[in-house]
Amino acid sequence: MDRKIAVIGAGNVGATCAQYLAEANLADVVMVDIVEGMPQGKALDMTQAGPIRGYNCNVKGTNKYSDIKGADLVIMTAGLPRKPGMSREDLLNMNADIVKTAAQNIKKYAPKSFVVVVSNPLDIMTYHMREVTGFPANRVCGQAGVLDSTRFRAFIAMELGMSMTEVQAMVLGGHGDTMVPLPRYTTVAGIPISELIEKKRINEIAERTRMGGGEIVKLLKTGSAYYAPAAASVQMARAILLDEKRVVPASAKLTGQYGIKDIYIGVPVVLGSKGVEKIIELKLNATEKKALQESAAKYKGVLKEIGY
Repeated sequence: MDRKIAVIGAGNVGATCAQYLAEANLADVVMVDIVEGMPQGKALDMTQAGPIRGYNCNVKGTNKYSDIKGADLVIMTAGLPRKPGMSREDLLNMNADIVKTAAQNIKKYAPKSFVVVVSNPLDIMTYHMREVTGFPANRVCGQAGVLDSTRFRAFIAMELGMSMTEVQAMVLGGHGDTMVPLPRYTTVAGIPISELIEKKRINEIAERTRMGGGEIVKLLKTGSAYYAPAAASVQMARAILLDEKRVVPASAKLTGQYGIKDIYIGVPVVLGSKGVEKIIELKLNATEKKALQESAAKYKGVLKEIGY
């Protein structure tokens, strides 16, 4: 294929990303991981599934960053997963070094690529990735809000017993406990959920969304979510490579929007062939705007811990 996507990390999230990318026939895929044999074995297994699953792209596994040379887009998934009782911020120092190494190699071997960051703590690592690569901000974004809004959509559909694809939702803020679900901008086939679900229950669903990743960590006990994070990342990759002009909430660098600047945080953006082509400013009420700014302030404080 003419297009090439590199997936950094061949663990659960990375391997699932590679599988979804292959099944979308979006591009040739190369998975990079430090564990010898693991990315190669998973890539070979995926290749052998191709005749049945109907894809023709090449899937390669490697331990060498040089194999990402010329990638059009990179999905950064490598990092240590959360364990029960561990917040995303607890992962800060452990994952910062992993992201730094990846960023240096992306800059070296795929200097024209777009980067979608999945590694946690998401908003911090996205900022870190952009700073180390030195790429324009529009070419580096994080998948935070796409995943969070998808969880919100799923919970609403489950509550109503309606089709998940009919639900549209918006979640802003940091990818963590400070995220800001926006029920006002959430609909089912265009119908505001306030007409379908009572306010108390909406608040409960919003809170479950806020703690969605932690809920899965507690259930799994030895890992964290990967199907939905991978699906969210691939949706973003598709929007960029196919120039879909898709409107999604994603972690993007703000330059004054919502009264916030010099921080990556989840906001509505237009994703297309130039990456983050536009940041959309919603009309937030005082409570929503305060919550978003408080989320940003928290992450700005955390950035100081890794030297920013």
